[in-house]
Amino acid sequence: MIESRHLIDRIISGDREAFRLFVEQYQRLVGHIVFRMIDNKDDREDICQEVFLKVYQNLSEFRSQSRLSTWIGAIAYNTSVNYLQKKKHQPLDILHNDEGETDDLGTLETPPDDRMEQFDLSFNLHREIEKIPPHYRTVLTLYHLDEMTYSEIGLITKMPEGTVKSYLFRARRILKERLLARFAQEDLCR
Repeated sequence: MIESRHLIDRIISGDREAFRLFVEQYQRLVGHIVFRMIDNKDDREDICQEVFLKVYQNLSEFRSQSRLSTWIGAIAYNTSVNYLQKKKHQPLDILHNDEGETDDLGTLETPPDDRMEQFDLSFNLHREIEKIPPHYRTVLTLYHLDEMTYSEIGLITKMPEGTVKSYLFRARRILKERLLARFAQEDLCR
């Protein structure tokens, strides 16, 4: 990972390669936020581009008062929220990771039955996560996938830390209830 201040200085001075490296470094974070909130694939890509355009246009304003990832995450979150408010879209199921591939579910050494069980669990988990309201889903993703702290998530979402904790608790509870209900229903059908 390239040191942020040096990379920012290179980008501001017009170094295109530095901006390409910057995008590579932060595209996973932006993708996690945007892809968890927006349903339309084409719109997702447009919003990700819009996020990086806003970051580029405002990079000289970044003052290192927070982590760069937090600042970028806030831009991605706000851009997605603005999109949702304008379009009033509801998210759809996402069964693939951010690169459009199915998640890695083991190696060739893993027995086929175990791989199938892992795939089934991952499939159901992703499906149920995508049914959680966008704010809960975003907090859950930022905490568990991006390993951000409550305060970092609060800075991104402009929520008090207590609200972030509450949303995370509710998201886990909703997810648990949905999974328990789903698996209980499947057990009845066997």
